[in-house]
Amino acid sequence: MGKFNRDANTNLMYIACDIIFAFLAFVLATIVGGKDTDIFEEGYYTIIIAFLMVYILAGKNERLYNVTTFFYADRFLKRVTKSYLLAVIVVSILLLFGADDKLDVKFYITFLTFSYFALLLSAFFDHFMLKKKFVANKRTILIGRKNRYDKFVRFLEKSNTSDVIVGFVSLDEEELGEDEYLGNIKQIEEIIHEHAIDQIYIMERQYGDVIDVQPYINMCVEMGVTAKIIMNAYSGGAAQSYVSSVGTYPVITYHTVSLNVGARAFKRTVDIVGALVGIVLFSPIMVVTAMAIRLESDGPVIFKQKRVGTNGRYFDMYKFRSMCADAETKKKELMSQNEMGGDFMFKMKDDPRITKVGKFIRKTSIDELPQFFNVLIGDMSLVGTRPPTIDEVEQYERRHWRRISIKPGITGMWQVSGRSTITDFDEIVELDTKYIDCWDVFIDFKIMLQTVLQIFRRDSGAY
Repeated sequence: MGKFNRDANTNLMYIACDIIFAFLAFVLATIVGGKDTDIFEEGYYTIIIAFLMVYILAGKNERLYNVTTFFYADRFLKRVTKSYLLAVIVVSILLLFGADDKLDVKFYITFLTFSYFALLLSAFFDHFMLKKKFVANKRTILIGRKNRYDKFVRFLEKSNTSDVIVGFVSLDEEELGEDEYLGNIKQIEEIIHEHAIDQIYIMERQYGDVIDVQPYINMCVEMGVTAKIIMNAYSGGAAQSYVSSVGTYPVITYHTVSLNVGARAFKRTVDIVGALVGIVLFSPIMVVTAMAIRLESDGPVIFKQKRVGTNGRYFDMYKFRSMCADAETKKKELMSQNEMGGDFMFKMKDDPRITKVGKFIRKTSIDELPQFFNVLIGDMSLVGTRPPTIDEVEQYERRHWRRISIKPGITGMWQVSGRSTITDFDEIVELDTKYIDCWDVFIDFKIMLQTVLQIFRRDSGAY
């Protein structure tokens, strides 16, 4: 994307509103907070500068300032709050390590309180006051079948764009109705002149139709009228999409896995820290467990098994051995007693392959502690989907493959949703894909907390 349109979708007026409202909160805090001396001489202005820099950057990441973001009060409340909390944390850490003892804590807390409500007020002020009254509205016509634009028009109304729909233009003369359309696409130049049009939208479901309207796009470009093509050729269900560019080539990306680099980096950081803490914290238990397994039966202490990770990658998953040494051989003989629906997964109550020590470490989930090393290596995550075996994946249908589109986890949605009672594999896939579609760092923390509670309730079961 060239610098000519780098900020085309950025709501600069909203950013200006946030700066003004935050500054007003700063001034009000100096009055209510009882600041008697010159706050600018003391350098307190650096607080608001640092706070706003972090808040605006976090807001851009949350798409607060994108004109196409839908304005729903609950969504904006969540996004403003997340950006605000990040700014508070960063600035507080900077002040903790960089400020001297003269920092007025009362003033600082007062400023943070006022700024939060000021930023919420800024969001509503921008959407309801500035959008309609002070933004130059773009006179717009929609080209294509009118009934296909119903949802698109609703989306425009929810967003912060300033488009005014003048009317519709048909692609086909046979569709013309006296009250339905301003005319057909062959009359587009006359329509633009007559109605003082600033921009046009063209929607068709087939890529080939874009070729047909290319001359009209060229004509609009020549006239200085903005032309936008709505690519409605793909309906992806759970898929999300975004438009980017590679050099001068526009690219539309459809995806179901989160591509948020910052959030994924944070998840990986949590995995590394959590794995290190888990290894150190549970090392005494792991040593005792290893000794108990060695004393009870012959065979390796650690059970290493090939599992399928992200998009079909193989990796060695580590667990404490809870079965007899030839468990994999005996599994074939017990498949007729499998309690899971179909042959995608194997689960059996009172599995004769499980040792006495194995029963205990499975019930308490101690057998899974070595998986902290898998997380540290990067093959697994603390939270994800259950890592399937190779023979399970070989039986997958296409719709099942999406559950391995992310890293498998030590725990996940299935484990905290009553895994001992769920025997339908399709229901497990539904839980896994629900986690993928709704993933958020807060969901991970929620699942980890629920996992710990289940372990203490002795409610957990074996993989």
